Amino acid sequence: MDLEDFQQPWFPISIVSHLLDMHPQTIRHYEKLGLIEPHRSEGGVRLFSQMDVERLKKIKMFTQEMGINLAGVEVIFSLLDKLSMLEMEMERKIREMEKQFEEEIKLLKKELQEFDK
Repeated sequence: MDLEDFQQPWFPISIVSHLLDMHPQTIRHYEKLGLIEPHRSEGGVRLFSQMDVERLKKIKMFTQEMGINLAGVEVIFSLLDKLSMLEMEMERKIREMEKQFEEEIKLLKKELQEFDK
């Protein structure tokens, strides 16, 4: 765990199970399928972050409220992850373009000032 990991609350499976009204075995099954990846203590105890809890809430919503099977949930999460990566890449490219435009504007202003002399 990183230093920032110690700054957030961690919940054992019993608490998460109670909070979400979800059987611990169901949570373990989701982990086995790779839908969640809780941290482990040195003793091997599963520890869930708030992000893990939110992800489990989404799984529950997709499966119970929307009737999506676990394979569909996996596809949804994969697509959401790809979308997030594309958004980050697009934001990075926009920052690069903004920087390039700012440099070009500075250069054009300098050339214009020299031309006016």
